[in-house]
Amino acid sequence: MINKDFNSILDVINTFPNEEACILHLEELRWNGHVVSPFDDNSKVYKCANYKYRCKETKKYFNVKTSTLFDNTKVKFQKWFIAIWLVTSHKKGISSLQLSKDINVTQKTAWFMLQRIRACFNIENNNNDNMLDNTVEIDEIYVGSKNKNRHTNKKIPHSQDRSTKDKIAVVRANM
Repeated sequence: MINKDFNSILDVINTFPNEEACILHLEELRWNGHVVSPFDDNSKVYKCANYKYRCKETKKYFNVKTSTLFDNTKVKFQKWFIAIWLVTSHKKGISSLQLSKDINVTQKTAWFMLQRIRACFNIENNNNDNMLDNTVEIDEIYVGSKNKNRHTNKKIPHSQDRSTKDKIAVVRANM
């Protein structure tokens, strides 16, 4: 998305200090100076206020967010750019809780952003060679009675009800 390699969050913030800089960058990447309607490729486009556009044929309004991962969000572009940099720069990924702290949004918003970023970059399914073809269900259960329900001579010392000390683990896979 971003043409330049960034070494830190500060580089991202300095390159995109405000919403306008982010919008102009995305417009350049997406349309390269020639705005095209996402609703009708051949339609004439009118420029409106606040970086909005109007398709002549469909009479629908749109902006650079329309039909992208930023569509229908109120999160500022700078936070999106920082989130994308964080997700793509961490080797083992980043949790929604950590992302929410890093960019100062709620955990639900961070989770939503992560889902969109992962879908866009196909991070979830980057290695299809190890994927199974059909539905696989795996269940596990610990079998054994509660310690308090046992006869006195069969109780396990220092074992609480949820303890697995005296239980048998059973795993079953259906393919």
